[in-house]
Amino acid sequence: MSWSQVYDPLGSQALSTLAAALPIMALLTSLAVFRVRAHWAALLGLAASFAVSVAVFRMPAAKAGAAALLGVATGLLPIGWIILNVIFLYTLADEKGRFRALQDSLAGVTEDCRLQLLLIAFCFGAFFEGAAGFGTPVAVTAAILIGLGFGPLAASSLSLLANTAPVAFGAIGTPVIALSGVTGIDVHPLAAMVGRQLPFFSILVPAWLLCAFVGFKGMWEVFPAVVVAGVSFAVPQFLVSNYHGPWLVDVVASVFSMAALALFLRGWRPPRIWRMKDGVPAPDEGGLPSPQVAPRLSKAEILRAWMPWVILSAAVFLWAVPPFRSALDSWSGFRIPVPGLDGLVERAPPIVEKATPESAVFHLNGLSTTGTGIFVAAIVAAFTMGYRPFEIARAWWRTLVRVRFSLFTVAAMMAVGFLTRYSGMDAAMGLAFAETGALYPFFGALLGWLGVALTGSDTASNVLFGSLQTVTATQTGVSPTLMAAANSSGGVMGKMIDAQSIVVAAATTRWHGHEGDILRVVFFHSLALAALVGLLVMLQAYAFPFTLMVVR
Repeated sequence: MSWSQVYDPLGSQALSTLAAALPIMALLTSLAVFRVRAHWAALLGLAASFAVSVAVFRMPAAKAGAAALLGVATGLLPIGWIILNVIFLYTLADEKGRFRALQDSLAGVTEDCRLQLLLIAFCFGAFFEGAAGFGTPVAVTAAILIGLGFGPLAASSLSLLANTAPVAFGAIGTPVIALSGVTGIDVHPLAAMVGRQLPFFSILVPAWLLCAFVGFKGMWEVFPAVVVAGVSFAVPQFLVSNYHGPWLVDVVASVFSMAALALFLRGWRPPRIWRMKDGVPAPDEGGLPSPQVAPRLSKAEILRAWMPWVILSAAVFLWAVPPFRSALDSWSGFRIPVPGLDGLVERAPPIVEKATPESAVFHLNGLSTTGTGIFVAAIVAAFTMGYRPFEIARAWWRTLVRVRFSLFTVAAMMAVGFLTRYSGMDAAMGLAFAETGALYPFFGALLGWLGVALTGSDTASNVLFGSLQTVTATQTGVSPTLMAAANSSGGVMGKMIDAQSIVVAAATTRWHGHEGDILRVVFFHSLALAALVGLLVMLQAYAFPFTLMVVR
């Protein structure tokens, strides 16, 4: 039997919105305030979501259970599969001493931990976001930063902070493509509009990242490198998004940024070098170090150090190529409609123009998922490092045991997100943002931020709120293209606080149980950057010459 969502079940929008927010408040408060371990906090959030969806939003209990199970399955595949295999590769490389050699090779580019952070978290992470997305960049960059001597909190929080500006064009442009599908706006003007918003933040985020790491004074000492990294990313990001489309924006921009920063650092050095000491950044008291401080590696040693990550990059990029992924999917992919849920939950106006059944299909894509590409890369890298098959199997099992609680947490948190979506609680919160009148451009960007914080995905947030953004924009006299793009651009700043990303970071840095600490560190940065996106969108909506940036 079909069930239609109700967005004001209590007869008061304020009370209904508060009820809808209770599960998220329970989850975040237990993590950040009461320091409950993440898997218990996730269970608490799931219990609250189930209770509110059934008792307040009147969702049939069987449908609520089916939505939660779909979230659990999605949490394990593809997200958990990505986490498991990235950490598997990290374990293999670490046990063979390749991370030590990687650290020494990076010191050949720069011995300064601030510049290493720029190169790895911002530039290299953007490549993985563009090629794969869905947690891969945070997992990879956090693992490398740990290998370079960063503490778990720094590696986790800084990887999350760096993974913002590229997110809207992640996974070969998937968020913008999905946004086009739900809004009916052509993909090219949407990509162009996002590409006129995020380049400002591609320049800002590297500076913000280093200020969060070493303070303003420490950032200012390497400001020329910050400018090079940001501008060399922002310019290709603007050009490719406006004159080609969303597909290769991050890949092209990240390659330009990595190359430009590496070339710049060959001829420029900061006035003093900062290094990690016991997991904390600190300047060398003696000024510039001797060139002999970092071991001089041969080309063969450098190649061996980077080979696991070269193999990983190649595999991730190959798995992201649509024809290759489609071929794998046709061989092994299965679409499983969820009984009692698929097509039996209806989104209702004003979220959509007319009642629309929600799809609920689990895509069992064992070969085509990015996690399988990472697994293949790990196996190939293991053989190049001299592992025997039995040793590889033991390392994989040790990794599974190590991340078991993280996988459980991701599964439970995804169940919360799916319950929130199918019960209509997400839409109830979204409608509160839509009642802000002339301030809607600002709050529309924050709605995208909320969507990603709830779902863990800019793609999911665009699917969730894209239609609402265009409908409300038309009612308030603002460009629908602008507000659809604002949903995606604002959403990228919510990526650092979504539960999925935080669990990925904690699992990679072997810091399970400290997810609340990570959340407390990144929450202010997330909200402040989202507010800045909102201010930019307000200027685009109302203030000349910013209105010239709006795609008509």
